[in-house]
Amino acid sequence: MRWRFWLLMAPALLWLVAMFAAPLLHYAWLSTQAETVLTGLQPRPVGAEQWLRLWNDARFWQDTWQTLRFSAASVGLEMLLGLAMALLLHQPLRGRGPLRTISLLPWALPTTVMALGWRWIFNDPYGPINQLSNRLGLGPIPFLSNPAITWMAAVWADTWKTTPFVALLLLAGLQTIPSDLYEAAALEGAGPWQSLRRITLPLLTPYLLIALLFRLAQALGVFDLIQVLTGGGPAGSTESLALYAYLNAMRFLDFGYSATVMLGSFAVLLLVAAAAAGAVRLTRPTPGGVR
Repeated sequence: MRWRFWLLMAPALLWLVAMFAAPLLHYAWLSTQAETVLTGLQPRPVGAEQWLRLWNDARFWQDTWQTLRFSAASVGLEMLLGLAMALLLHQPLRGRGPLRTISLLPWALPTTVMALGWRWIFNDPYGPINQLSNRLGLGPIPFLSNPAITWMAAVWADTWKTTPFVALLLLAGLQTIPSDLYEAAALEGAGPWQSLRRITLPLLTPYLLIALLFRLAQALGVFDLIQVLTGGGPAGSTESLALYAYLNAMRFLDFGYSATVMLGSFAVLLLVAAAAAGAVRLTRPTPGGVR
């Protein structure tokens, strides 16, 4: 019977190897090569030179901090707002079906289109927010020109787009919780907050973990939103790791170092995902009584 298990798993394993393992191995090889326009795009073995360069690259560490800050803010907001949206959409409201469909529209929009829309909304002085601010006598708000504000504008745009995705995953989890548990809790005198803390959150933890890992992977690899909305500016204050790797490859034609940056960002992703998964499991509420 064991050989049947591996036979059935073989297509999925081969797909994983082809889609993930093979590119990673190629990037690992490329990170030991110097392949730039200066060398005529001919690979030249350099050993660990690229990794030493990465370790001493202040721009890489700055982009790492900016990517982590962006991911923590956006994913944190998305988890909170997504949970609230899922709880609302789970209620037996009139017109719940169309409401669920409408709530998914931001997620269905292509990221590039969404980013262009927010770039217009945040525009100074022609965007609607700044036009309203000027009419109220408050003056323009430098959404895309002040480093302290621009990264928050990027967080808000990402949160607006991907909160429905989190809500969809959590809504699926809510529908797997038997209603008998809530009825029994109500008979014991439990209020909405107690039911949420003692029943909903413990049973929803696997779905929260899945949503968290999905969103962390996407946020840590953010590229198109930042490229279209801010271009990494102002003064590189919103540049992400993925955008830095792209610039090294496509603007500077330094493919070896670009591969090193990608592997470095992949290592950051693994560390953050492992820490997030461990934190969720350690803080997981234990289902119990409501008294």
